[in-house]
Amino acid sequence: MAHDLILAGGGLANGLIAWRLQQLRPELDVLCLEQHTSLGGNHTWSFHQQDLDPLQQHWLEPLVVKRWPAYHVHFPDLSRRLDSGYASITSERFAEVITPLLGPALRTGCTVQSLGPGQVTLTDGEQLQAKLVIDGRGAQASPHRVLGQQAFLGQLLRLREPHGLVAPILMDARVAQGAGYRFVYVLPFTADTVLIEDTHYVERDAPTPAQMRANISDYLTVRGWASEQLLREEQGVLPITLAGDFDAWAAQHAGQPLSGLRAGLFHCTTGYSLPEAVRLADWLARQPLDDAPQLSRDLQHYLKQRWQQQGFYRLLNRMLFLAGRPQQRWQVMQRFYRLPEPLIARFYAGQSHWRDRLRILSGKPPVPVDQALRAALRHSPRHFPTPDETPS
Repeated sequence: MAHDLILAGGGLANGLIAWRLQQLRPELDVLCLEQHTSLGGNHTWSFHQQDLDPLQQHWLEPLVVKRWPAYHVHFPDLSRRLDSGYASITSERFAEVITPLLGPALRTGCTVQSLGPGQVTLTDGEQLQAKLVIDGRGAQASPHRVLGQQAFLGQLLRLREPHGLVAPILMDARVAQGAGYRFVYVLPFTADTVLIEDTHYVERDAPTPAQMRANISDYLTVRGWASEQLLREEQGVLPITLAGDFDAWAAQHAGQPLSGLRAGLFHCTTGYSLPEAVRLADWLARQPLDDAPQLSRDLQHYLKQRWQQQGFYRLLNRMLFLAGRPQQRWQVMQRFYRLPEPLIARFYAGQSHWRDRLRILSGKPPVPVDQALRAALRHSPRHFPTPDETPS
């Protein structure tokens, strides 16, 4: 018996697709497959108020665990409050809300061995058929994309005393740097619970989990906070795209619809993936979903548009990663956060217009001009050494 749609992977993107289709097109026979015991993994996803339109904000609202009216950033020579709304979703809430609504349309504890546009084979040998299969099983390496890393480890802590924060700290770069741009990210969920993430923008060789845990401990000491209980720990590496050949990448995946990080749907500079996942869920809900080859072509066109729209952010990434000394990258971000607040909001939303781009690039850059120009021109993977050619 064939399903209308099988979603391989039960992470953010496929979970939202399944949920949105259940809301808008309940007549479809959708099956979501997740290898772990629950939907959504172990994550915290966040977004800015301007990242989503009012309708998207509305249908996503049941998943939101906390909203704040503003956020802060701190650098050695700048501290600033930005009055832009910010919100977070935890994988725990994600699973609590979506799992019962999907019911039998969700199967957990099953691992995909192989798949194609119309079939999935599980590791136990079971074969499943569908008019359409979408692969959303996380990021996948490709020779056609050059990536940096945003490596992080976060701890949700209950403190012995209230922390005193009323808004998140999205970047606290008043910390020792290192092999790349480092900052601490802080989300105050209640008066005495806080998520603290130690975050590093690096080319490779991220700090070990032990080192990042020690960094969090040091940050607690500096802030005068004492941990009462570790409630949860999460860690990961978000891709930061520097360059790529979209057409070659698309040919590598020809005929197989992709979603989420596997489709390259994330903000190239910030790594935020939730707004892109919401947009994809809305887009798919408007498609026929009964013709795998046609859907694959349409989705490739959609992905190419998203890729082209983020070209400016990849340019900025190359300037951040390839120009100047790694220990001085914080100066690039400090300069950015001196810019007008509406420009910063549009940047996070991936909606920077030409005036924004000119403003970001104008003036004296905090990196050597010649290095910035060379970095800007390295827009293709062929401008980068292969792993075997990379100097040790």
